[in-house]
Amino acid sequence: MGRDVIIACDFPDRETTLSFLDQFTGRKPFVKIGMELFYGAGPDIVRTIKDRGHQIFLDLKLHDIPNTVKKAMSVLRDLGADIVNLHAAGTIGMMEAAREGLTRPDGTRPLLIAVTQLTSTDQQALENELLIERPMEQVVLHYAQNARKAGLDGVVCSPLEAARVHEACGADFLTVTPGVRFADGDRGDQKRVMTPAEAKKAGSDYIVVGRPITAAADPVAAYERCLREFVG
Repeated sequence: MGRDVIIACDFPDRETTLSFLDQFTGRKPFVKIGMELFYGAGPDIVRTIKDRGHQIFLDLKLHDIPNTVKKAMSVLRDLGADIVNLHAAGTIGMMEAAREGLTRPDGTRPLLIAVTQLTSTDQQALENELLIERPMEQVVLHYAQNARKAGLDGVVCSPLEAARVHEACGADFLTVTPGVRFADGDRGDQKRVMTPAEAKKAGSDYIVVGRPITAAADPVAAYERCLREFVG
């Protein structure tokens, strides 16, 4: 896998999603399936989109006791996703259990990455609501290092933290970064953001882009703009 743009298909149903993807004639964008679509359309939507030739990031952010997460991952491992994630806040033990559950009998598995802190969370919320008084960057790096210790392949983080994560965990440790907006676009509910070009400069391996593409008047043109700015 190399640098790429992942489109967040945050749609409520199968029909809307497939209709959206039909616009990309001759292209097979990397697709993120999150909770809204997975819960609305069920697990078969992963198989359907995979059968169409897309790579898939299954973004369900598991977070529970280790045994529950391990069993859940054993169910998800054969759906066809290329990347699966969970919350790093669930501890190293939970992440290790998740990796075990995601690994098939032949030793293969999808890539497993951990969410550090959501890009909708800022320093004020971190301190006042979550009672975490350390600086955001320090928290993200510590969670990333925990994920590395647990044998994971990378993390979800803001592009603002991508370079430091690579410094702390290695160039081969993936940084998948939401919170990407065009310079002339609306930030929406994202607090820690960069443009695609800035994310590239910061060292992001993948950017996850939703509304700037899915809500655009011309989604294909918006996707191609992202590719030009991020991949080059």
